[in-house]
Amino acid sequence: MMHRLASALLLACAAPVAQAQAVLPTMPPATVAVRFDRQTVRPALAEGLADRATGRGVTADDPVRVASISKLVTTLGVLRLVDAGRLDLDRDVSAYLGWPLRNPAFPDTPITLRQLLSHRSSLTDGADYLIPLGETLRHRLADPRAWDSAHAPGSDWFHYTNLNFPVVASVMEAATGERFDQLMRRLVLAPLKLDACYNWSGCSPRTIGRAVVLYRAAGSVARDDLKGQPPACPVLPAADGSCDLASYVPGSNGALFSPQGGLRISMRDLARIGQVLARSGRGFLKPATYAALVTPQWRANGHNGVGEDGADDGLFCAYGLGLQTLAQATPGCHDDPLGDGRHRIGHPGEAYGLRSGLWLDPASGKGVAFFTSAVADDAPRGTSAFTAAEEAVLARIR
Repeated sequence: MMHRLASALLLACAAPVAQAQAVLPTMPPATVAVRFDRQTVRPALAEGLADRATGRGVTADDPVRVASISKLVTTLGVLRLVDAGRLDLDRDVSAYLGWPLRNPAFPDTPITLRQLLSHRSSLTDGADYLIPLGETLRHRLADPRAWDSAHAPGSDWFHYTNLNFPVVASVMEAATGERFDQLMRRLVLAPLKLDACYNWSGCSPRTIGRAVVLYRAAGSVARDDLKGQPPACPVLPAADGSCDLASYVPGSNGALFSPQGGLRISMRDLARIGQVLARSGRGFLKPATYAALVTPQWRANGHNGVGEDGADDGLFCAYGLGLQTLAQATPGCHDDPLGDGRHRIGHPGEAYGLRSGLWLDPASGKGVAFFTSAVADDAPRGTSAFTAAEEAVLARIR
């Protein structure tokens, strides 16, 4: 009798999982898109599963790791500190860090926040940008692979580099004495009333319970299978596996909370970030600071820059401070995923099978925040340098 009861209970518990697995072949990848303008935010598309194991459908309120859109949000935090007089975009960041930050090939050339935020610092990702607890940024940057020896900081050479943003976060921490994740909550997320966070640090239990699990194209879990609980360690643990953040010294390792890609945010909340841009930063940034954000610091001319991993595929053709401008007419540029020639500002994201975007037409104030998941690393391009998967989402909601 007990054996039959136990078997029945196991079958009952397994039924929801089996049902979820049964629909997987017919379920599209998790995809969400939200339209916005200066006054309103309107969900436009939500399909697929946020969690395949439970069969939970995705919504516009579910947080997802938006990858490099994090850079734009980190930049907003930097500019809030600029407006407060705590940081200067053109000061040698060595003065904040307390040690000399120099490309060994150009020892007399200072490196500034403006250069770091616009990917003109001469840093590369050759030494990796994931720095565990217990290691310092200074130690990592002593590796010569972190530097481009052929191009000086501040030159007209663009190299899209994730490592720029751990340096930026270290500068923010050193200038304020606050840890990056907590600083971003104070400067950006809390003022905008967003239940968002970097590496899940500071998000509410309710938001953590709605996490979008990221899957690779073949179906394996890539990231954030939280099962309703925050991660045991929100940063890359120390070499011995420990995660003692109480002893962390702000400014020593800004990579910990992934300022380059670790933001978890729903598309509804990401659209509210877009509204800050749509309103020209009014009430959030000073006019001159907003102008610095959106003004391209670099433009492609066909031979003055490369994207991530050294690719020169025409994806990046104009870049401000943590912000890209789309639809340049320069030969070799393929940076118009909507195909209408309209200049838009924002940032794309790509990691762990996800492709995401926050794009705004500043003339009309209209924009979109979106992501789609389970995209293969070698997914085919569309008519632009963006993937066909991204272009398909944008086409569906136009």
